[in-house]
Amino acid sequence: MRCWSARVRLPAPVSRSPASLAVMARQSEHRERASGGEPSASARPQPLRVGHKGAAHIAPGNTLASFQAALLAGVEMIELDVLPERTDGSGELFIAHDYSDLYSREPLPLATALSHLAGDPYRELAFDVDLKLPGYGLRVVDDLERSGLAERSLLSCTYLKELISIRKRAPQVRLGWSVPRARRDYTASALTAAPALLALWLGRRILPARARAVIEAGHVDALMAHWRLISPALAAAVAAAGGELYAWTVDDPAIIGSLSVLGVDGIITNDPRLFDSVAQYA
Repeated sequence: MRCWSARVRLPAPVSRSPASLAVMARQSEHRERASGGEPSASARPQPLRVGHKGAAHIAPGNTLASFQAALLAGVEMIELDVLPERTDGSGELFIAHDYSDLYSREPLPLATALSHLAGDPYRELAFDVDLKLPGYGLRVVDDLERSGLAERSLLSCTYLKELISIRKRAPQVRLGWSVPRARRDYTASALTAAPALLALWLGRRILPARARAVIEAGHVDALMAHWRLISPALAAAVAAAGGELYAWTVDDPAIIGSLSVLGVDGIITNDPRLFDSVAQYA
């Protein structure tokens, strides 16, 4: 009698980008903390190197040239802004921070940018796609899925209601809540610095509990916080909730170093070359 040995077909290995692996390592760290453990400092992965608008201090931000500059500077994630043609969220979608930015140069359609970023040179990168207004998030999700970038993207926004709406309709997409909602850095002006710093001090006190509640409710997966809002309490709260914490926008090597020690998951900067001068990235 002839005996046949069963052949087991093994699944093909899943190819993951270094950025995706870094995020997975961070999520594993959060699960360990949530279960009462504390990973050693040597076991903690470095925060992701995230280029703001690509690399806005090397080339004009939110342009293909800036994305290329970020790639050459060694980022693991690129942050880019998406703005609708009209303020009600309708019309064509473009890559721009605000309408002044949009009309100051040759408009870059979202579809064109995503086609570029879906190219082979960017295959190992992740993306933070930042929505500047509410009302068009699901359209962006559709574009990301058509371009094949949805699994490598985090959709962020300052409008929490918009993110909750997206979560209900597209639960497969990773979401990040960006705080605070501000049109510019009010701490940079002598006229507005004092009230801005007071608001940030208050925010540092109330944000940890608020962020943990929002993440634990399943509304978002990450918190994108101005670096002045980040504290040990916030880092611990986000980690305990199983979320990710990104700091924006950091253009000082010393602050990059301190945030790295604090345990954030990603640091967003206009000049990714700064990471090379930080000991934690040596």
